[in-house]
Amino acid sequence: MIVTTTPTVEGRKIIAYKGIVFGEVIAGVNVIKDISASLRNFFGGRAGAYEGELVEARQAALAEMAERAAALGANAIVGVDVDYEVLGQGGSMLMVTASGTAVVIE
Repeated sequence: MIVTTTPTVEGRKIIAYKGIVFGEVIAGVNVIKDISASLRNFFGGRAGAYEGELVEARQAALAEMAERAAALGANAIVGVDVDYEVLGQGGSMLMVTASGTAVVIE
């Protein structure tokens, strides 16, 4: 599955549009990671625990989107956009949404 943010795949012709596909992931962050991130915020530095959660959530959203595109018979997704939002009381949850157009390319 080719996944790209561009509207086309260079050197390939789009022969069919299958529709818009989405992948959504909501990830909760546990208390230990919250404490670690709070300390990083106070003392400075990168919050590795949160970064890891973000990477995992993004990869899961993209994988889910690709699965849905494949179920429609697509072999590529173009125009991909990834959005992030903090949810929950105190911002304890992260929502990652990936969307794009499922297509068939030559």
